[in-house]
Amino acid sequence: MVERAARRVVEKIVAAAPAGWTWAVLDSRAGRGGVSVAGGYAVPGALLWRNPVPSPFAELSGLAEAVREVRGWGSTTLQLVCRPSGEYTLTAYADTITSLRGRGGGFQIVLDPGYRLPEPDSGPEESTACPAGDPALAVARLRAYLERRAAILGRPEQLPPPASAAALDEAERRIGRPLPADLRALYSIADGDGLGHQHRYLLGGNAWLALKDLVAVHTDQRDEVWSGWELAWDAVVFDADPPDTVRRRSGHPAWLPFATGEDGNFLAVDLAPARCGRPGQVIRIGRDYDGGPAYVADSVTTLLGHNLELLEEGAYEKNGDDLFLLEPHRRLGPERIVGDIPERIPPGLQAIHINDVASPVDLAPLAACRHLRLLHLNRCATADLEPVRALPVESLRVTLDGGDLTPLEGHRNLTSLELGTTSVIDLALLRTVPHLRCLDLSRAAVHDLTVLAELPDLRYLALTARQWTLLLDTGKAPPTLAAARLADDDASLEEALTWSARLGMDTGGALHATGTLTTR
Repeated sequence: MVERAARRVVEKIVAAAPAGWTWAVLDSRAGRGGVSVAGGYAVPGALLWRNPVPSPFAELSGLAEAVREVRGWGSTTLQLVCRPSGEYTLTAYADTITSLRGRGGGFQIVLDPGYRLPEPDSGPEESTACPAGDPALAVARLRAYLERRAAILGRPEQLPPPASAAALDEAERRIGRPLPADLRALYSIADGDGLGHQHRYLLGGNAWLALKDLVAVHTDQRDEVWSGWELAWDAVVFDADPPDTVRRRSGHPAWLPFATGEDGNFLAVDLAPARCGRPGQVIRIGRDYDGGPAYVADSVTTLLGHNLELLEEGAYEKNGDDLFLLEPHRRLGPERIVGDIPERIPPGLQAIHINDVASPVDLAPLAACRHLRLLHLNRCATADLEPVRALPVESLRVTLDGGDLTPLEGHRNLTSLELGTTSVIDLALLRTVPHLRCLDLSRAAVHDLTVLAELPDLRYLALTARQWTLLLDTGKAPPTLAAARLADDDASLEEALTWSARLGMDTGGALHATGTLTTR
């Protein structure tokens, strides 16, 4: 059954092959959650990715289902290699080994599926301020807001009946904490702004959630967001603006979504603010805020006041029976720069991606960036990391053209480092970096890789096949690894299985099949 399903995929690959191809490779992760495809045809004089393979999703789904029946894997990593002669090989394994072809290259394995990288805000000083919300004022502002909208629209807008005290008590019980007093007071006026499937979008274009929906969304949104090692190993959760108002977290049980843009983003009240915040403050969370929440207002009361001011100023558009507030442009995410270092650096800069500029790059202008959390140099190099010494950089991607790692000695903030070098470098100093958990050395020439076994909490490591062989032959693999990457883009799944086994994974259940497709 597996062989028959594999042949259907091979037929698609061969049928779409360009003239002069010598072999083709298709990598896929396939399961009930979907199918991904990467790979290409080898054609003399052309890069593999210039001639991508087709995406036979239906056939790959059928192949994954056939493999599932044999091995029981919910999701499978597949690799098919075929030649113009019709000969092909199939290798398959559970997706604890994942192909990264087309997404950085190589293969990734998860050694400890239950481990998650800690987020920076694991228990900071909390705010001792009193809530800024005022229940009576919030109700008055909502009524005034509705009256002003009715005057503009020429009719009052019908809203749902109030939520009962019993329903509010039950919601708070299920959430595990009380609603802010001003938000609770608003639910005593109306249970959201939707009737059936039609919302009034009262809160700056956001639909005000019914109480039962608030509880349901909170259940879905309360936990930290884990996007997997491929994306999370060097990710940063940034600070909100103003700083220290919102915890640097991707999720929190004390964030209660009460309105939605119906695009995966939410307005939420924050009941566990950072030291400069106020309990009950309004923040934005959701799909577009994976770099951290955004601060909106110190309370729902203040948010309503702002919306009322926009109406009074005429900052709205009327479209038939709908009314839309014209909000000032809001920056999505932290202050960041992509490109070269500008002459004037924003004081709140938290991330900079320096791309394709002349090397060596002088990092000295960044020395005053006291909020800089992410510094990535892409396709360019620097000779001096000294400016990084005093910066709160957590994620550093850099190519060193000369110089060494001395400025990183004892760095208290650095958690991930992707390092490239133009000459051999000594890693011994990394033993002094207390929170370094993730390391990519696949572009670096390293003096002694065995130092890695002495890093106290190294959880992710990316090396080339040659580097892994040198390290594993010494018996000095870091004992704390939760995930690892074989960085060679031309590595085969067979090679990845051998490498994984050396790191302690049981790969004995891998599935192998060969065959020949009759061609004319």
